[in-house]
Amino acid sequence: MTDTNSGRRGGVGASTAAGLLLALALGGCGSGMTGTSDAGAPPSAAVDSPPPAPAAAAPSVSTPAAAVPPAAGPAALARSEPVTLEIPAIGVRTDLLKLGLRENGSLEVPQDSGNGAPASWYNGSPTPGERGPSVILGHVNSPNGRGGVFADLRKLVPGMDIAVSRADGSTAVFTSDRGALYGKDSFPTLEVYGNTSGPELRLITCDGYDPATGLFDDNYVIYAKLKA
Repeated sequence: MTDTNSGRRGGVGASTAAGLLLALALGGCGSGMTGTSDAGAPPSAAVDSPPPAPAAAAPSVSTPAAAVPPAAGPAALARSEPVTLEIPAIGVRTDLLKLGLRENGSLEVPQDSGNGAPASWYNGSPTPGERGPSVILGHVNSPNGRGGVFADLRKLVPGMDIAVSRADGSTAVFTSDRGALYGKDSFPTLEVYGNTSGPELRLITCDGYDPATGLFDDNYVIYAKLKA
């Protein structure tokens, strides 16, 4: 799931023989922030925790979208793993973990010991700047009662910049295109994870906290496209 040929990387798992495509199931967002996940049948949903405990993510398997021709716009960058994420407009600067899938097909999520966890890049997705949707996940809150790294993700509006520094010394700058709220029982797998014609970015967290259950019922997704 980490094919180094950027010309063939169109979406999450697009280069694998089985053509894996993930349906988000942010199930590692439960209390205690141990990073456990709750992946269900695709498209699946997620669970996040209340202000005393953060959010994360986990997926399941489906079939991929059809190949999409390259789009006009900034040229895709060569593969290089992400190092840090910055969103100046909402005061975010975070190192990036690099997490994959568990044996059950659910997505590993950042573990929070109580002081806030960094965001994580899903290492089965394209690296930021490669063609296709690069996926970065972050908690909405933290067990210490403060906001998680993506607590203010809803404040990100179209036109705001998102910068990802990469291991090769380059920086991929994306422009926020839109944000969308999805119920975890109706998560649009292909729309979020499917092949794209150019380099794109997905920032994902939990939303819709229900005090009656102590869980988050929704996922919030930022869609962004490569600017430079």
